[in-house]
Amino acid sequence: MARYGLALVIGWIGVCKFYPYEAHNIEPLVANSPFMGWLYTVFSVQTFSTMLGVLEIVTALLIIAKPKFPALSAFGSAVAVLLFASTLSFLFTTPGVGEPSAGGFPLLSMTGQFLIKDVVLIGVSVLTLADSIGAIVHGTAQSPK
Repeated sequence: MARYGLALVIGWIGVCKFYPYEAHNIEPLVANSPFMGWLYTVFSVQTFSTMLGVLEIVTALLIIAKPKFPALSAFGSAVAVLLFASTLSFLFTTPGVGEPSAGGFPLLSMTGQFLIKDVVLIGVSVLTLADSIGAIVHGTAQSPK
C-alpha cells in the first residue's frame, strides 16, 4: 500500500506540473534555492516545471515496477528520495516558511506546512527503496507492501 500510495502522490503532482498554475506555484520555491534557482536562467518557469513533471511521472512508474523489475523500482525510489530531499531544502531557503503572525519559525505558514510533509514522503521512499533492494538480494519481487 505504501509503495502505490507514494507512486500516486508523485505521479499526480507530476501531472500538475504541466499546467501553468503549478509552474507558478513552485516558482518562488525554486527561485530562492541556491541549488536550483540557476535553472531559471537556463529554462523558462513552465519548461522547468514540465521537465520536473516528466521526472516525477517516470519516478512514479518506476516505483510501481517492483513486481517485475525490482532494480528499476529501487532506482525510482532513490530518485524519489532525492526529489523529496530537494523539496525539504526549501524549508531553509524560501522566505515566509515561518508564520509571521505566530512569531515565525518553527510555527509554519501554509508554505512551511506544504514542505514539512515531505519528511513522511522521504521516509516512505526510503522504505520502498529498502524493499526493492531486499527483493533484488533475495531474488524475489514479492512483498506484502
